[in-house]
Amino acid sequence: MSQVLLKDFLAQQQNSQLTESLAQVILSIATTCQAIDLALQKGALAGILGSAGNENVQGETQKKLDVISNDMLIDALQQHPAVAALASEELEQMTPAQASGEYLVLFDPLDGSSNIDINMCVGTIFSILKNDGELKTENFFQKGRDQVAAGYVLYGPSTMLVLTTGQGVQMFTLDPESKQFVLTNDQVQIPVETQEFAINASNQRHWEAPVQRYIGELQAGSTGVRGKDFNMRWVACMVGDVHRILTRGGIFLYPYDLKDPSKAGRLRLMYEANPMSFIVEQAGGASSTGRMDIMDVEPTDLHQRIPVILGSKAEVELVTSYHQA
Repeated sequence: MSQVLLKDFLAQQQNSQLTESLAQVILSIATTCQAIDLALQKGALAGILGSAGNENVQGETQKKLDVISNDMLIDALQQHPAVAALASEELEQMTPAQASGEYLVLFDPLDGSSNIDINMCVGTIFSILKNDGELKTENFFQKGRDQVAAGYVLYGPSTMLVLTTGQGVQMFTLDPESKQFVLTNDQVQIPVETQEFAINASNQRHWEAPVQRYIGELQAGSTGVRGKDFNMRWVACMVGDVHRILTRGGIFLYPYDLKDPSKAGRLRLMYEANPMSFIVEQAGGASSTGRMDIMDVEPTDLHQRIPVILGSKAEVELVTSYHQA
């Protein structure tokens, strides 16, 4: 059977939303991620592991590869004729690109970068919005449902691109010989039944009562109300945790907690929660803050934080019902 390359797939699927210019933006991101992948593979050989010696706008210590991957994406997208502006988790302000561009691109250049030095999986997350009107930061403040495309690249044992343009979810695997992303699953669906959950259990003492209740029921396993055993998995990389859910089901939680009550959540709405929610919903799953659908949240800041619960639909709905009880 002949292979379907990313560029061919995008050409075949074009419609009023997936235009030629949007396809070209996606291809530019994919090509840049291949360069990031190569840098990751070189690792210590290229002297790019470890801290960059400074903090990003989030107050987090940057890794050298955070900076390198961020610069790669900015360089590629700022020159793209279809990109009006871009915003990165690593930069405080949006970055103007081409004034006549049709699209706005947001990205987390290297999700899970704390995993770099121990040679575990990391990823790149991106979200694409239509550019409507005068170029200003507020143009980015669109609900998750307004996204025209979203995806991530997982840098793991094999490098994979997972993409949605609102027509389901597709997975592409990078062929190391041809250097092309090849379609390997064009009908991604999250399994309905699940026995896996992902949560940072070190924060358990800070969780709100609804999450304490839900996780307690999972931990009780076959002796509790759920009547079956669950396994906990935690990669410390949202891309890795979401990829597992897409391939074998489950639920991911980074809920609001009382560790720092002044913060609405840990993850960023625009760079992480919205694109991942778009992907998960298109694969038959659901996402929630615990109180409302993530993609219905009105953004008010480029770096807005939010609680995130996503994955198998029935599990997300159950956790949400506990918050509303």
